[in-house]
Amino acid sequence: MAGSEISPEARKPPMKLDLYLVTDSTQAILGDGDLFSIVENAIKGGVTIVQYRDKHSDTGVLIKTAERLHAVTQSHNVPLIINDRVDVALAIGAEGVHLGQDDMPIGTARRILGKKSIIGVSANNIEEAQEAVKSGADYLGLGAVYATPTKSDTKSILGPYGIQAVLEALSSMAPDLKDIPTVAIGGINQSNAGRIFFQSCSTHKSLSGLAVVTAIIASQTPYEAAANLRKALATHELYSITSPGTFQETLVSSLLDHVPSIISHHTQITPLSHNMTNTVVQNFAANVCLATGSSPIMSTNGHEASALAQIPNSALVVNMGTLTPDLLTHYKLALTAYNAAARPTLLDPVGAGATPLRRSTLADLLAHAHFTCIKGNESEICTAASILLPDHPFFTHSQQQQQRGVDSAPTRTPLPQLAQLISHLSLKTHSLILLTGATDLLAHPITGRVLALSNGHPFLGQITGSGCALGSVIAAFMAAWSEDKFEGAVAAVCLYGVAAEEAVGGGKVEGPGGFVPAFLDALWKVNKSGGKEVGKWAKVEFVDFES
Repeated sequence: MAGSEISPEARKPPMKLDLYLVTDSTQAILGDGDLFSIVENAIKGGVTIVQYRDKHSDTGVLIKTAERLHAVTQSHNVPLIINDRVDVALAIGAEGVHLGQDDMPIGTARRILGKKSIIGVSANNIEEAQEAVKSGADYLGLGAVYATPTKSDTKSILGPYGIQAVLEALSSMAPDLKDIPTVAIGGINQSNAGRIFFQSCSTHKSLSGLAVVTAIIASQTPYEAAANLRKALATHELYSITSPGTFQETLVSSLLDHVPSIISHHTQITPLSHNMTNTVVQNFAANVCLATGSSPIMSTNGHEASALAQIPNSALVVNMGTLTPDLLTHYKLALTAYNAAARPTLLDPVGAGATPLRRSTLADLLAHAHFTCIKGNESEICTAASILLPDHPFFTHSQQQQQRGVDSAPTRTPLPQLAQLISHLSLKTHSLILLTGATDLLAHPITGRVLALSNGHPFLGQITGSGCALGSVIAAFMAAWSEDKFEGAVAAVCLYGVAAEEAVGGGKVEGPGGFVPAFLDALWKVNKSGGKEVGKWAKVEFVDFES
């Protein structure tokens, strides 16, 4: 393909790919709808570029339809791209053509259409994307993000993290190639548009926009569908957890200075902690929430999540402790609702390394949703990392044992090695990663730096549900301190650990049985005092590791 490469001077200026509409004329998608009216209303609602795709009609029908569509798009100064058929694009004077991997070579299409035509290319992996850029593509369509009924020949589903990997590879190309515009396509709708845009961002490159088919073409109200998609796309900034400036080494002391005010604010607004948690710990987790000042609801019915997600200062906890055949469906319903509302979500992958079912469930959830925080013990977090970072050096050098049950075990891995792993996992997922243990490790999703939080007591590891209840508290604090969820999580972990120390400080607790009521009392006492002891006694420091 080297002979078909073109000079940077011949490349098109960046296109407005924010909301890319791909048409579908099949009965299953278009039905009895008027394609021309749908396209015009969609443009009025916010569509910025249109691709005419019809794999079944003969050439005469294609040209006639394309001419009418072009008249619509031209009246709104929106480019019309023709799928696959270079001859049709040339015949009607369309602004460009979109080619699949099995269609005409880019160089041939360029010679036919000329340098001023837009040529987009579909890519399903890094190699296809880089080759298309080198061959002169003006933009790339990456996907499929999720399975979709509009294409039966989807080679593989990338998911947001697959899109992210392609974007990161593109960002490493030559300066005149790496800025290629990109859109993602496949299973995108109003409920997931903002989340997919945010989740797929790599460290150095973001999508230029999103492409949709069914969400608009099958809609009875295409104007509203397009407008709502534009609004949803704009919410991607709401998924941001924190900012780089809050987590510099010189600010650790000031971070702890904020803890009492975060605790007081949390108590004042009484955030909602929606717990889809395991049956073993529901009562204990609810009592912990009440003692720390949040309002718990223990519901595994995903159908009511859309209403709960609309409540200000609400957050969702998905705890995998109890798995039933239908529970994954309810998890997904709830996560879709909370992600669409850009509310905090916390995943506790309880026992993820114990069985193939739990591992596959975790992989499914990671592909389906974005989590503000992923919290687990060493085995659980390592299982998540092995799914998303299978080639990480950690898995080459460490000797990880299969998890036995859902309980935690003392770590045998050096903290710097664990810190490096969760740092990379945090940067990959754009999530806070909390690895719990004798010393908790919390990774920052923008800087990749890791805090060690050392408060607590061994009795926490000897009672059922202490880790699960911590997840409920963290979720509530992230909802309450939404301007910086990282700070909220730090405050929650410090409160929890200091209260555990307070519970045994009087010398009256002799074992785990007496620890539980003393711990609840200590949480309530520390919380009611405004958290002054927490900021004073919290043990927080950075972990040094090779980045």
